[in-house]
Amino acid sequence: MLRAVNSSFSTARAASTAAQKSLPNIVLVDAVRTPFVVSGTLFKDVMAVDLQKEAIKGLVERTNVSYDQLNHVICGTVIQEPKTSNIAREAALLAGIPDKVPAHTVTLACISSNVAMTQGIGLIATGNANAVIAGGVEMLSDLPIRYNRNARQALLGFGKAKSVGAKLKVASEFAKNAFSPELPAVTEFSTGETMGQSGDRLAAAFNVSRKEQDEFSIRSHTFASNAAKNGKFSDITPVFLGGKKPVTVSADNGIRVSSMEKLASLKPAFVKPNGTVTAANSSYMTDGASAALIMSEDYALANGFKPKAYLRNYVYVSQDPKDQLLLSPAYAIPKLLDRAGLGLKDIDVFEIHEAFAGQILANLNAMDSDHFCKENMKRPGKYGRVPIEKLNLWGGSLSIGHPFGATGIRLAIHSAHRLQEEKGQFAVVSACAAGGHGVGMLLEAYGK
Repeated sequence: MLRAVNSSFSTARAASTAAQKSLPNIVLVDAVRTPFVVSGTLFKDVMAVDLQKEAIKGLVERTNVSYDQLNHVICGTVIQEPKTSNIAREAALLAGIPDKVPAHTVTLACISSNVAMTQGIGLIATGNANAVIAGGVEMLSDLPIRYNRNARQALLGFGKAKSVGAKLKVASEFAKNAFSPELPAVTEFSTGETMGQSGDRLAAAFNVSRKEQDEFSIRSHTFASNAAKNGKFSDITPVFLGGKKPVTVSADNGIRVSSMEKLASLKPAFVKPNGTVTAANSSYMTDGASAALIMSEDYALANGFKPKAYLRNYVYVSQDPKDQLLLSPAYAIPKLLDRAGLGLKDIDVFEIHEAFAGQILANLNAMDSDHFCKENMKRPGKYGRVPIEKLNLWGGSLSIGHPFGATGIRLAIHSAHRLQEEKGQFAVVSACAAGGHGVGMLLEAYGK
């Protein structure tokens, strides 16, 4: 009996290994994004679902994918609008995608659209889809604000109150609490800290000076400004806004090239009076959406699509959400490259999310630290330093903006486009996220 069980197990393991070897190549056909704009400005009167719809429509128009070729839509978002809790479904329907195409919404903080992409990869790899739209959106101009719990309970109890006295009692309880709303939390639930506080402490722990942070911020804005002027941001799909003064939004509006003198004059934003993180060396509140078309390579070629890049591998990591909240790239990049049998020298393009200048510089220092790599990653020594000359050469979240749910796809398509332009082979995308989470993704230039 035992021999039969072992034989059966061996057969199953062999079948699993064979299945892994036969997994299809999965490709990024193309991706678009709406302009990323400062919250409270150009998109302040639209809903998140409208922006996601525009990204999906722009993607469909650019790729000429037909609706009957689509198998699934997955979108990521962080601060959800209650009216459109499954925003992927509502945006897909508004974009004209048939109701027979399933759609679902995912959330994992700043890497939500990465999750959308990798879930799409999973559907394709397992044979449950040939073509998936992955998207992401954030609308921070219109945050859902609710009454506090006492006020909510009073409202819910109003319908049950029968007598005039009971109704007056409920109304009184509501009135006492009506002007104490609950705003969406900007703090980590587990620690009570803001991400900015964590970023400030991280910069101090890895000896990143205020001057280095300000210099990196100017670098990001300068690169983004040059990229915009030179037509690099071909991933942008314009958004038409109607109303009394119709306008077409066709460019990001948060890119500002400043001077070291101006940045040095700013006061700390989170840790006062001696912190080093300021409004200028932090990413800003941003509205925007993105969408990507991913397929199996065979399906793409059979249907006349020309892919941008292979989606080769990915990893998710998580660690201490207090002291290491923003350190995920330092963990994810070595793990990703070890899995792929590659090293830093093999990577031509790096696109790493810039939550704060101090955060990204601290991650670079961490990977290049003997102590950190030995103590925290149990490596024999330091992993190495990401070459700054390969990092975020078209700017990043500090300058382009960071709509939480949409940034992951922006990182991926900029990586693919940079690989084409720079004639590189491999690109690494990485980002940190709330809760101590992070992602690493490996792309390979198509045709390489």
